[in-house]
Amino acid sequence: MREYHDGREDGLQPLESLDVRRAEGFADLLRRMGRTAFGGRELGEAFEVFSAMVDDPECFVVATLSGAMTVAKMGRLLCEMIDEGMAQAVVSTGAIMAHGLSEAIGGTHFKHDPAIPDSQLYKWGYNRVYDTVELEANLLQGEEYVAGILNEWNPRQPMCSWTLNREIGRRLYDEGQMPSVLGCAYRRDVPVYVPAFTDSDMALGVASEYLIRNGTDGKNVSMDDFFASVPQFNPFLDLHDYTKRIIAAKRLGIFTVGGGVPRNWAQQVGPFLDILNNRLETKIRAPRFQYAVRICPEPVHWGGLSGCTYVEGVSWGKFVSHAEGGRFAEVHCDATIAWPLLVRAMLEARAKGGGAEGP
Repeated sequence: MREYHDGREDGLQPLESLDVRRAEGFADLLRRMGRTAFGGRELGEAFEVFSAMVDDPECFVVATLSGAMTVAKMGRLLCEMIDEGMAQAVVSTGAIMAHGLSEAIGGTHFKHDPAIPDSQLYKWGYNRVYDTVELEANLLQGEEYVAGILNEWNPRQPMCSWTLNREIGRRLYDEGQMPSVLGCAYRRDVPVYVPAFTDSDMALGVASEYLIRNGTDGKNVSMDDFFASVPQFNPFLDLHDYTKRIIAAKRLGIFTVGGGVPRNWAQQVGPFLDILNNRLETKIRAPRFQYAVRICPEPVHWGGLSGCTYVEGVSWGKFVSHAEGGRFAEVHCDATIAWPLLVRAMLEARAKGGGAEGP
């Protein structure tokens, strides 16, 4: 025979009907949404964790991004996070930084007209990203911009993604090309890592510049000789620099848009140090992320990394378990919808002197 409990006696949290008229701004709206259900609750709970993470003075927050966020005109959100101390490191796809550079130096992105076939877009020098167009001319201008930085690079100095991005950011900042993602990152001394650097227009520009600088002539040599000239690029410099910064942090938080390589690369530092301690018999503290917020529509049941839960990451030694104080939130939503709401709410809460719980 069934018993009839009222919920409260078993410690269940009562929900509340959402009264949008009583919400005093974005922050209060998300707090109220956290007491509803479905996607609204996910977003409200994400605001709680996001607030706890960025308001923890001893937490080093890593922002990881995939997807065409700068083409989608979300770059200013990342600038706000950097400027407001909500991100102490950024891990990104190369495409996000390349399209962000296009925007920073004056390039314009356009709304795609479905009446124009993709074959015609190609002929006109338009590159389509779903419902948006990036001009090939913008990317060429970005390649020339990076080439100017490479002309001043010490050829004996190895390059990695964060050192190159720092120099791009320095020039953007010095020239007043602000706000720009790399310019803001330089101003706040926030490293920007691109672990899959060669998967980007920026990297293709670097590779072509080195071929040009070395006078390579593709007409009179074999392809092996033609591609023999490569940049002094060492991605392990990124890995080691990032690892040292993570080790120095007392607590760790991660804010993820999408998934892919940026997410995993940022999270793998714990397993990396576990490997070192096992193979080298070192005793380096292997840190785990305590706070985590992810915005991604990818479902978990495909089995891919982009959709896997933070709880799954506990089994890999990437995250602190709930029992040990881990606080995770996952929002299954388009980032162009959820991310602006979270950042706006956080800015508003800070202006009023309170986080997710209010002043």
